[in-house]
Amino acid sequence: MALDNVSLQMGVGEFIALRGPSGAGKSTLLYLLAGLLGPDAGSIEVAGRDVSKMSGFEKTRFRKEVIGLVFQDARLIPYLDIRENILVAGGDQNRADQLIVSLGLEGRISHVPGELSAGEQQRVGLARALIHCPELVLADEPTGNLDDASAEAVVLGLRNYVKDGGSVLVVTHDPRVLSKADRLIFLEKGKILL
Repeated sequence: MALDNVSLQMGVGEFIALRGPSGAGKSTLLYLLAGLLGPDAGSIEVAGRDVSKMSGFEKTRFRKEVIGLVFQDARLIPYLDIRENILVAGGDQNRADQLIVSLGLEGRISHVPGELSAGEQQRVGLARALIHCPELVLADEPTGNLDDASAEAVVLGLRNYVKDGGSVLVVTHDPRVLSKADRLIFLEKGKILL
């Protein structure tokens, strides 16, 4: 679904939940903000940068410097352990170890993804997104496949990141996430409805 004249402003340190029916354009909006898709018209400004005018190389660097991405499936590299999967996005080992502890993964450091639960894998994916302290975390249904305890750990990780000054935009239908957001936005047929 194409987006239709969408305008969204987000403050620093804000946690926004984006919801709407399947096909409404929620994931498309995230991918446009991350520079993974380009708009047919208009512009996309994130952290003072016009993403729509960036070259492919500039978009890659922009994602590395400004954006943290969390997907519904953690997209971990199967032969790397937890720390290696986090560090593949850059950053330093001290920061990785801090995230591992804060997300309750310290007892699993030497494990590869196939030895982890879905919730543990998602927390590794979240740590990878946070490793370089991005200005904006974009999360696409990060708790969709998780049990209550795992979902709570992911939501707490996102909330703590907002407390530390980061911003989070999460696509979700999950009431566990919606209840923790500072603001809810509803997207339907490519339009933001208030």
